[in-house]
Amino acid sequence: MHFFEEKRKEVMSHIEPHMLEKMFEYLKPIDTIWQPSDFLPDASRSTFFSEIKELQESAKGLSYDLIAVLVGDTITEEALPTYESWLTMVEGVSDNEEGGWMKWTRHWTAEENRHGDLLNKYLYLSGRVNMRMMEVSTQYLIADGFDIGTGHDPYRNFIYTSFQELATNVSHRRVASQAKKDGDALLSKMCGVIAGDEARHAKAYKYFIEKIFEVDPNEAMLAFEDMMRKKIVMPAHFLREVGLKIGQTFGHFTDAAERLGIYTALDYVDILKELIEDWHIESATGLEENGEKARDYIMNLPARLLRVAERMKNPMLEYKFSWING
Repeated sequence: MHFFEEKRKEVMSHIEPHMLEKMFEYLKPIDTIWQPSDFLPDASRSTFFSEIKELQESAKGLSYDLIAVLVGDTITEEALPTYESWLTMVEGVSDNEEGGWMKWTRHWTAEENRHGDLLNKYLYLSGRVNMRMMEVSTQYLIADGFDIGTGHDPYRNFIYTSFQELATNVSHRRVASQAKKDGDALLSKMCGVIAGDEARHAKAYKYFIEKIFEVDPNEAMLAFEDMMRKKIVMPAHFLREVGLKIGQTFGHFTDAAERLGIYTALDYVDILKELIEDWHIESATGLEENGEKARDYIMNLPARLLRVAERMKNPMLEYKFSWING
């Protein structure tokens, strides 16, 4: 095990200069990137209360399921302390406090932090949400932590983040589209810019794995296979409400997303196909026998998952979330 850890650290050191060279293609300058206040009513203006009234009028048209998904997305974004602490524990990241990987982790965290800030303030102003119930769920999610099956392995972690950033891009993009249909142009715009951030971050993590495949293809392939056998779980899979056990609310949240077509089993398959293509899995060289078997499993997986997804019925169970007023 020690040998593999040292190899991982060597690979992380090897790709660190490539990451630093590309880093600001995937992140935007702090002075010029959007901030939550760019979208929200300004309390210093005389129009503040009329702007809030307008925001609330638009929010009235949002469906129950869309509010549920939006709250779940917000709580997920706000559990950022968990994700940052998890990334700093990855092999090769925090070896040097001033190194490139810690620099990336901090800058990535700083960009992501704006998402929860913006959505939280919007929900507070909308009047549609019981904020205390939502805040309790957020505190639970941070306190409960999460187990995503990656351990401290950078390969598995960056495969996870590649998948997850693509998934959050899909989710925020679809919420933006649905909000527009429901007549809330402000929410649509907000979720659109968040989705743009997630798309850039996905490109970064995909690039890290691409570089890993170049120097350690067999181990990268085995890590990819392992993550797909375990299935990629969402970071909010421990989601719960007051009085419920860990994870009890998560299924209801994903049901709402599935009913609206915000994020579905078919999206999971599409993301897997994208990663297979972007990482050139089919044409990868330098594989050993176990790596070849892992590749075969990965290449056959989309068709298998698609058959399962097509048989799945749209969840119809209605659930009353403690987060939503009325």
